[in-house]
Amino acid sequence: MTTVSGFPSGRAKTSPLAYAATWLRILHRVNPVLSGTGWVHVAFLVVALGLLPFDHRVVTGLPVWVKPAKFAVSGLVYLWTLGWLLADLPAVAQRSVRRISWGVALSMMVEMLCIGGQAARGTTSHYNIATGFDILIFNLMGVFIMLNTVLIMWAVYLVWRHRPHGPAGYVWGVRLGLLLFLVGSVLGGMMIHHNQHTVGAPDGGPGLPGLGWSTRAGDLRIAHFLGLHALQAVPLLGWVVSRVVPRHATLLTWLGAALYAGLVALLFVQALHGIPFHHLITS
Repeated sequence: MTTVSGFPSGRAKTSPLAYAATWLRILHRVNPVLSGTGWVHVAFLVVALGLLPFDHRVVTGLPVWVKPAKFAVSGLVYLWTLGWLLADLPAVAQRSVRRISWGVALSMMVEMLCIGGQAARGTTSHYNIATGFDILIFNLMGVFIMLNTVLIMWAVYLVWRHRPHGPAGYVWGVRLGLLLFLVGSVLGGMMIHHNQHTVGAPDGGPGLPGLGWSTRAGDLRIAHFLGLHALQAVPLLGWVVSRVVPRHATLLTWLGAALYAGLVALLFVQALHGIPFHHLITS
């Protein structure tokens, strides 16, 4: 048995690999545009990881191909999650979903091409105004990031206008998760305003291994990251509480989303004051 979006809801035991394969087949059936663009991001990731051992150039304190690899993973998760969530909208909204999907796919492809192209040149893509070409690339990314943000506004409207399929906790998880994702996207605009992501120190200083989040100053990427991944966390919370405590699922989903939003706001304010994120844990 399946839901409207095709997610297996039966209790038959399957291996994780078979479950993932089924999930991917269903995703491709319900949204081939976002599914296919996600697979292109997998290819980007493979290329970036393959180049890492051979290209020893460093950009902002990290190997040059780390950033393309991270953005490939982030884009992949975003594309496949969005495709899945929008598939649960009723048929009346699917024409709009297709338009959103094509716009999001184009936006993410342009971003990855810019990031990968600048990495190949041995420089950074974001906040780079060193030459006219670098300014052009950064502005091009800004245009398509704005397009993506507008499309997510449209998606937020759709999930509030048309009830997605599923139990109440999950429905509110989708709505609130998309809304918090939009907030996280807007927070990214503060990094453009500062023309860097670190507050209180230059970009590229000591940071968390792999992620690069500053350990000596405020870093706006952390709140931005958590806000974006509300797209996964909050719908998952709604789905879990709908199965475990269905009578209180709506209340618990709202409460969880509020706490999540509070954490994002706290990390954002802390970063604006130049305070490293780990002070939140140690204080």
